[in-house]
Order: sequence, then structure tokens, then C-alpha cells
Amino acid sequence: MVRLLKRASPRVGRSLLILIDQWISPCQVSLGVKNGEMKKKTTPSLKANESISRRALFKGATAGLIGGGLAGCSSKVAISGNVGEPGSEEKRGVQKGRINQSVVSWCFKDHWSVQETCEQARRLGCKSVELIEPEHWPELKKHDLTCAIATIPVEGPPFIKGFNNPAYHEMLSNVTKQAIDDSADFGCPNVIAFTGYKENFSPEEGVKNCVEGFKKVAGYAEKKGVTICLEMLNSRDDTDPNKGHPGYQGDHVDYCMDILNAVGSPRVKLLFDVYHVQIMDGDVIRRIRECRDMIGHVHTAGNPGRGELDDEQEINYPPIMKALLEIKYNGFVGQEFIPTRDPLQGLTEAVELCDV
Repeated sequence: MVRLLKRASPRVGRSLLILIDQWISPCQVSLGVKNGEMKKKTTPSLKANESISRRALFKGATAGLIGGGLAGCSSKVAISGNVGEPGSEEKRGVQKGRINQSVVSWCFKDHWSVQETCEQARRLGCKSVELIEPEHWPELKKHDLTCAIATIPVEGPPFIKGFNNPAYHEMLSNVTKQAIDDSADFGCPNVIAFTGYKENFSPEEGVKNCVEGFKKVAGYAEKKGVTICLEMLNSRDDTDPNKGHPGYQGDHVDYCMDILNAVGSPRVKLLFDVYHVQIMDGDVIRRIRECRDMIGHVHTAGNPGRGELDDEQEINYPPIMKALLEIKYNGFVGQEFIPTRDPLQGLTEAVELCDV
């Protein structure tokens, strides 16, 4: 075809060659082109087609190209299937990989099965699916994923009964040690923990009781090489039990840090949830720098509303991620927003935003 075009008038030939080249380049994949070369096809000899006029030839050639495989292509390659799926021409998700990203399972359980969550995490370049029960860890392993932070096996919401109440110490010690054992066997680096709700305890009593409770499990965590992460939660948002926790005692970074510093174990650290910190304390980057060596895990979400990390919310995540790199944080960042629209699109945007 190219030989035929070159035999046409120079001006028309060059124009059509340029036009065809522009069409071919972005569509080579769909035409089965490999290594930048088109597959050879048998074409009639020029002698056999001398009766075909050049105008008819050009008309047929360009129509054949467009109709035979280039139709529907544009200067942008169409993305087939879901974002990040094999077969898509555009790879989405993690590109730089300096932030270890994780998908928080409970946020997506109404949208995807465990298997689907694992598949989406892998497609986007995430390394973990977290806060998921150990019974599902074999599925994670099948997808070459870890669990960045483990739950504790208690009935009901785990943040209500915490270490601030001595009456719960025995129960919490047992379930925390069980989670530590499971995590050590699987390779999960962290186990979650909470202060609990205030009940009738003063702030000072809460600190004292938490320190005593954590010291009962700190040595076990050190022995097993697993970190217990105390999560600071906001007590301000009362619109939804998944968005705020009125009555939670550890609702400020400084309060939680007082507990952790008093425990004094390298295996009892802070779960720095950017969403909760923003609501209660703000000044996020300064607090990251202040807590630097005590941050064991990080969570994200948009504020207000705990939705996607988009331009409808106020937290500027790229500088926050850069601050984590600045303090040489090498743990995980768990995407813990509640989807308000297409979950895959929202997760893709969040993963790419945090990939600094």
C-alpha cells in the first residue's frame, strides 16, 4: 500500500502517508502490530491493478484502513474494560511506588467480594488488603498481598471497649496476643488497638489505665516482632458511626502520644489517621514530623464526609505523603475512604494521588 501511495502524486502521497501514519501509531495494538512493524499481507501486483485509477486507489486504501480496524480509534487510545484491568492500554495506579499502599477492606465490602478486592488492589499496584479477618488471608496470599494491619477478634465495634478500662484488660490482652500470633505467622506487621470510650474515666485515669494495659502486651509484641498500633479517632462527627466516634477517649494526637511515650515500647506505636487528625487537631504535616518515629501505620480519607480523596474535600494529600517520605516512614498507607461513587474510580484516584 505504501508503495502504491508513493507512486501517486508527491503532494497527495505524502499527505496520505502522514495521515495513515497518524492513524496507525496509536492503534497498532488493536491491529495486531508488534515491535513497531505491521504484519505483511499479500497485495495485488501493480501490473494487475493498472486499470485502477489513483483516485480510486486512494479512496479505497484509506477507506479500507479506516473501516478495517482504525475506525473508532482516535489520537487517544481507547481504554477497554475497567480501569487498570489487563487489556487496558493505560496502566493506572502506582507508578513511583515510594509509598506502600493498602486497601482497607471494610470500605469496599458492599461493592466487591474479598477476591475482587484483592484483584483491584493488585491491578492498582497496592501491596496489601488490611483490617480483614485471618480467615481471608489465604486469598490475599494467592494474590501476593499482605495484610498491613490486623483486626482483633472481638464482638461488635472494636473501638468501644479499650485499654482505658481495666475491666477489659484481660480480654483485650488475650485477643491482642491472638492477633499478634496470627500476624507473626502470616507476616502481617501490625495489630490495631484503641483507648476505648470514656465511660466514667477522666482523661488522666484513661492514660494511666491504657499505659498499664499496653504494658501487659508490649513485651509479647516485641518478642513476636509485631507492632500494636493505637488509633486516634475523632469524636466530633456525629453523623455516622463510621465517620466519627463521640465519646472516644483517644481523640487527640497529643493524648495518644502521652500514652505511647509512657509505655516506651518500640512495638507500641500510633495509627496516624489523617482524616481523624484533620478533624480534631489539624496541622497535619507538623504533627507527622513531631510523631515521626512513633507512627506505625497511616490511614486516609477525604474531609468532610470521609469520602474520596478528590477536589470536593479539604485535605491536600500529596504534601502529606511527601512529609511521610521526609521522615523516612516505610510503613503502609491504607486507603480508608467510604466510596460515594464508582469505587474503582475513586480508589484509582486516591492511589495515584498518594503515589508521590
